[in-house]
Amino acid sequence: MTELGTRLKEARLSKGYSLDDLQEITKIQKRYLVAIEEGNYSIMPGNFYVRAFIKQYAEAVGLEIEELLEEFKQEIPNQPKEEVAQSISQSPTRRKLNSRSTSRLLETMPKIIVALFIIVILAAIWFLYQQKANQPGEEEDTTSKVEYQQQEPTPVDPVEEEESTDETEQPVEEEEPEQPTQTISSGAIDGETTTYELSGTDKMDIRIEVSGDTWVGIRDEAGSEQIEDRVYKSGEVVEFDATANAYARIRLGDSTVAKVFINDVELQYAQSITTQNIIITLQQEEQ
Repeated sequence: MTELGTRLKEARLSKGYSLDDLQEITKIQKRYLVAIEEGNYSIMPGNFYVRAFIKQYAEAVGLEIEELLEEFKQEIPNQPKEEVAQSISQSPTRRKLNSRSTSRLLETMPKIIVALFIIVILAAIWFLYQQKANQPGEEEDTTSKVEYQQQEPTPVDPVEEEESTDETEQPVEEEEPEQPTQTISSGAIDGETTTYELSGTDKMDIRIEVSGDTWVGIRDEAGSEQIEDRVYKSGEVVEFDATANAYARIRLGDSTVAKVFINDVELQYAQSITTQNIIITLQQEEQ
């Protein structure tokens, strides 16, 4: 195994990925991933694919691609001129096809816009016509036919008016009891593991929103699996009610693409590292 292969494999394991997980993320065949870790580039379809596959591998496990290629440039085979020339010769054809498709779309767009504009105008005319057709005839002005009978105001005793004003009760606003506010405080830090204490509440609902591929696992204090430990994809949401356990250990392969919420309040990470273990304990108040 080469130094480059060792670096890539360590990064993969730190993410919690298996070779099958990495194959699903990068769409690179598993045998090629094994060859990259072992430095066996002879089974690759060409040197161009060696560099391309190494870049995809490094990107998937969160390594800086350019720095990695520069550091291990002696281990990575150079791309032959024939492959470079072939890849360059194929590019103009694709650009021509894309250019033709774009020009056709630009030619068609004005016609589509004019057609939509005409449809909108016709729809507006039809709507106004229907409104006018359904509008009833003008109602006769009956104001002149209504007779008003002027009534003399009833005299009010000034003394009674003052007493009535004094006896009017003003509404009393009731103060709402203050609701307890939950707090999440960070405690001991041991390597990748940070312990947090949750107080001011009697429940512990956990929600993890994933915006990129990352390993997620939740276990109880005895180490039992509470959800399916696996790589979760972008857009997936993990939910678990840990109130009964009053304890949860969350494993994140890549915390930069995962947000943890406790009772709908986002947890602020105490450490700015990629792979993290997060332990949360619920401090229940005595009754």
